[in-house]
This record gives sequence, structure tokens and C-alpha cells, in this order.
Amino acid sequence: MIETFELGEIVEMKKKHPCGSFEFEIIRTGADIKIKCTGCGRIIMIPRSKFQKGAKKVIKSSKYDEK
Repeated sequence: MIETFELGEIVEMKKKHPCGSFEFEIIRTGADIKIKCTGCGRIIMIPRSKFQKGAKKVIKSSKYDEK
């Protein structure tokens, strides 16, 4: 379970999206988390608690760190 996460990170989830991708980009944080599927581009908003339970690992760190 991931405790901390930032905007722009690519996260691998336990369950795959219907398009077949396991990877999502975090595009908004708060009480709800908005994530974007890297496979098809669909945007999903889920509660923070559900996101933390479903996230396996961070694949790519924040795009703001890479300058």
C-alpha cells in the first residue's frame, strides 16, 4: 500500500482497467484522487482510501522532479 504520492506519478494498480492497462497517472489529489489511464486516456475519480488499497507501487516518479 502506498502512503505518499504526488501529482504526475505513474502508479501500478492491483486491478486492471477494462482497456487492459494496470498503469495510471495521478492528475489530482485531495479527499478524492483523480487518475488517468495510461492505456486509453480515460479519467477516473476515486476516494483516497480506495486508491491507497488498490495501488501496488509507483512505476515512474513525479514528472516535476525530472528537469
